[in-house]
Amino acid sequence: MENGTVHLSADEVLKQKIWDDIREYWKYYRDTKENFTEGRTKVQYAGAEYDEKEIIAMLNAILDGWFGVGKFCRRFENQFSRFLGAHESILVNSGSSANLIAVSALMSDQFQGQLSRGDEVISPAVTFPTTFNPLIQNGLTPVLLDVNAHTYNLNADDLEKAVSPRTRGIMIPHTLGNPNEMDAIMDFAEEHDLVVVEDSCDALGSKYQGKYLGTFGDVGTFSFYVAHQMTLGEGGAVVTGDPEIEPILRSIRDWGRACVCPVCKVSLNPDYQCPLRFQFETDTLPDDYDKRYVYLNVGYNLKPVEFQAAMGLEQLKKLPGFIAARKNNFAQLLDFFEGYSDYFMLPEALPGSDPAWFSFALTVKDNAPFTRKDIVMWLEQHNIETRLLFAGNIIRQPAYKHVHCRVVGELENSDRIMKNTFFIGVYPGLTEDHLTYIMDTVSAFMHKAT
Repeated sequence: MENGTVHLSADEVLKQKIWDDIREYWKYYRDTKENFTEGRTKVQYAGAEYDEKEIIAMLNAILDGWFGVGKFCRRFENQFSRFLGAHESILVNSGSSANLIAVSALMSDQFQGQLSRGDEVISPAVTFPTTFNPLIQNGLTPVLLDVNAHTYNLNADDLEKAVSPRTRGIMIPHTLGNPNEMDAIMDFAEEHDLVVVEDSCDALGSKYQGKYLGTFGDVGTFSFYVAHQMTLGEGGAVVTGDPEIEPILRSIRDWGRACVCPVCKVSLNPDYQCPLRFQFETDTLPDDYDKRYVYLNVGYNLKPVEFQAAMGLEQLKKLPGFIAARKNNFAQLLDFFEGYSDYFMLPEALPGSDPAWFSFALTVKDNAPFTRKDIVMWLEQHNIETRLLFAGNIIRQPAYKHVHCRVVGELENSDRIMKNTFFIGVYPGLTEDHLTYIMDTVSAFMHKAT
């Protein structure tokens, strides 16, 4: 700097030109984007909310020249942990991968065999496949409980019905961002010495009694798929408050290897010589074996890439606004649909809950003069996207016809949700015009159907 003037290097000057061009393009894109037109513009149930800041951040990471896990991933992990008040975060390539390594880490011999093949894990029957899959993939026995018809989560009082001498854990999804009764669940887990995995993939930003979901259990998982509260395009994270689990999670994410530094210093400095590479001893390998090729766990390659993390750093800045918009949109839809509560079972949150809702769910009552298919087809024909509540009762799905599990009770509400429940969006991209159109379209249907 001379006389107050900042002198930029040649590459910085070129980058600034690229950033200026992107800003100019984004302004053009925003100004020429077609306005919402009722019936013609699709009302999505979800979508990515981003601007030129995310694009610049991603390109900056790409131009940095290192695509694997590096400094941007570590910055994201640190900031994500800080947001949640968690001890440690591990960035992965999807929420499904987060669930897989969470369960797999609890199976690791390094974690003193907290879970073993054949052990039982309690979970709700209404779930997402990749919440359920890690249990069967790891040789565990799911114990399925019915859910509450309004919260879509299991009732904590039912846990006692499911426990047996083989019960070792609870896999608890916070369905559609709606918090489970975590105080009662954690008390039950402590009483019976159970591990708890919180699937918070729908629930980033949701709180129970003032504490963020995902930070109650031994491990919490999150998804950054485009439909969720923030996005990295794809991506996910595992959080834990247990320093013994954190290196196991990193190991399983990274092929199962013994190297578990959050960021390899070689990725930051190619000339760096790690003093630990040839000093890792085992009972079975030569004493000079490279630590980078020592495998302590049966692992996978579930790593993200740097430009995803760079996008995530910008998304984190916007997350509080995204959460507020979801809550506002949900509140408006709830106020509207309360006028049709004779025909729909409406979503409810437990006392002490503060959900950052993933979507707005509706269950058509058995005595309604129309079916779910009737109203879903009406909405879709009017360009309003709908979705069903994931897998519904998971054991009714063809893929799980022969899966070994234990079912507690009749799963009556789970079957009702599979038959009668659907949801529409509350994501931040919905404007007042979108919401008004949704409500007007539903009103027209209800006038016709009733």
